[in-house]
Amino acid sequence: MSLNSYSIPNKLQQRITAEQAFHYRIVPVANSDNGMVLKTDTEALENLLAELQIVLNTPVILQQCNKEELQKYLSTNYRQQLAATGKKLEYTSDFLEKILFQAKQIGSSDIHFESYEKRCRVRFRIDGKLMEQFSVPMDEYPTIINKIKIKANLDIAEKRLPQDGRISIKTSNTEFDIRVSSLPTLYGEKLVLRLLSKDTEALDLQSLGFTKTELKRFEENIKKPNGIVLISGPTGSGKTTTLYASLKHLNDDRTNILTVEDPIEYTLEGVNQVQLQENIGLDFANTLKTFLRQDPDIIMLGEIRDVATANMAIRAALTGHLVLSTIHTNSAWATISRLIDMGIPSFLIASTLNMSVAQRLVRKLCNDCKREIPLDTSLFPENFTIPEYLNTNFKPIGCNTCHHTGYHGRKAIYEILPITQDLLVPIKENHLGIEDYLDEKEIGSLKENAIQLIQSGVTSVEEVHSLLID
Repeated sequence: MSLNSYSIPNKLQQRITAEQAFHYRIVPVANSDNGMVLKTDTEALENLLAELQIVLNTPVILQQCNKEELQKYLSTNYRQQLAATGKKLEYTSDFLEKILFQAKQIGSSDIHFESYEKRCRVRFRIDGKLMEQFSVPMDEYPTIINKIKIKANLDIAEKRLPQDGRISIKTSNTEFDIRVSSLPTLYGEKLVLRLLSKDTEALDLQSLGFTKTELKRFEENIKKPNGIVLISGPTGSGKTTTLYASLKHLNDDRTNILTVEDPIEYTLEGVNQVQLQENIGLDFANTLKTFLRQDPDIIMLGEIRDVATANMAIRAALTGHLVLSTIHTNSAWATISRLIDMGIPSFLIASTLNMSVAQRLVRKLCNDCKREIPLDTSLFPENFTIPEYLNTNFKPIGCNTCHHTGYHGRKAIYEILPITQDLLVPIKENHLGIEDYLDEKEIGSLKENAIQLIQSGVTSVEEVHSLLID
């Protein structure tokens, strides 16, 4: 029986919660005229049936199966609360709250509410991939959207323009924020909710994915008293998490740290954090100008988006401050070209940039089920030259631990380029070819680090395929 055979349709799956599924050892597999059909591996069927009729408030038909089969159903369709949270979240019977708290429990980063011609759905982003979790009746979808907009202080009458808002969730044992973004689409409004954690315990440079050499280089450059450190990568590559971990590492009573962010994703004790509000003129450039009058030691900018922000960051670095920020480029060296394209003089870049970092997030293969196989060359890009030392690769299989995805967790891979005297001339001349320099200094590119992860069995070829394309 294939793993797809254990998948349950969303409309059926959402009739019981993950907590109920694991507590009672049940999964819904069908609807019939006589009630909901549930599979279970429990032997005391009569007692279980009586309790479920009360708890679920619906007629129930029980079908017995073996423990292995039920476990495959459970792990394929339901995710248990993350053990790392250390506490149980409580939600009411309200469907919206059920969605929000379940997403938080299983470690989802985003929730997507989407409306189409004949159906509406809710998807969670888990480990970087979207997975459909709920089907929503079309007549109930507008009500759910309005509830979210009210909680986020958005205008429920405005359905033609995008809006942004924020929700704060507080219960007796947890607290987190949600950034809400609405977008008018053909069949109704699409909402994306970004879950923002206030828990900074996991923010640790040691656990992000640096090698020992990379960590040493990184720490040396963020501890410099002035200059700029730029982290590049696409949306969702973990840049902000690396910045926060850096700030947490640098934060002490003797240092004045100021940040301007959009949004504030973590709350750091002892750090002065400012929320960007461009609608009233509080943008990166204007805020940074004010920061320079606040006697800062370290400044963190959420992102360098334009020339004005880049110029202010250069100015802050030249006047004796350490500036940390992000930028959208594909490699560490491409960051320098991007700054030059924005109109920043190359001699200023050479004198202020301490380090350029590129990073990506990749899913890790599940250690319980990954399988080593002879090297499958068909998985690599067509023009990719496979290193001679690469004889095998690991493939995802799927098991109960990884919910039959083959992957469990993610890690960052880095390309760290300290700006040294040897690079001043190439920067000033905007010279692109520095491969010999990278080899000489043993600076691993994203591609080289991806190959190392394939060789060591940390991830699969499919997961880093885009990094291997020349």
